[in-house]
Amino acid sequence: MASFQNGDSMGETAVTEEVSAAGENMNSVKKKEKDSIRLVRAVLSDAEELYELQKACFQALLEKYQDYELNPAAEPLEKTIGRLRENFTDFYFIMLGNRKIGGVRIRHRDQECKLGPIFLLTEYQGFGYAQETICQAEGKYPESVLWKLETILQEPKLCHLYEKMGYRRTGKTERVKDGMDLVYYEKEV
Repeated sequence: MASFQNGDSMGETAVTEEVSAAGENMNSVKKKEKDSIRLVRAVLSDAEELYELQKACFQALLEKYQDYELNPAAEPLEKTIGRLRENFTDFYFIMLGNRKIGGVRIRHRDQECKLGPIFLLTEYQGFGYAQETICQAEGKYPESVLWKLETILQEPKLCHLYEKMGYRRTGKTERVKDGMDLVYYEKEV
């Protein structure tokens, strides 16, 4: 099985749709919206749009942790272009209807995949879209028997998301800087 190098990390993701005059409540609106989540593969010509979306999604974490080495909001466009050119990397836009609300990168080699980063615009966080994204991403690589990821240990919502989706801590953590550590996860399927 191939192993991935460290270097990419992080992330996640609340729709406030107006309730229709017909009286739909917010839960039914969210359910309809969630049902329309789909992943659309990004290509090289999407690099700038993907880059800008990634920057917007990770800006709050950049401001919070001041991590200018690993945070995707601090990366140059060229890094996104380079990743899109990798033959073992697939990027997908997370689509809600016709709206691009986030993205996910999947690195795949042999029977192993690495999930991440996964990112959603702030206003779409907390509605189950990240969970659905993970399910769809895993479904796109049925040959994979091992999924890996890392996230920020100090972000309990992120850790909870991945644990809820069946990922287990490997026991490995890595100090990025004071107050910020990466925690590593795996999931066998």
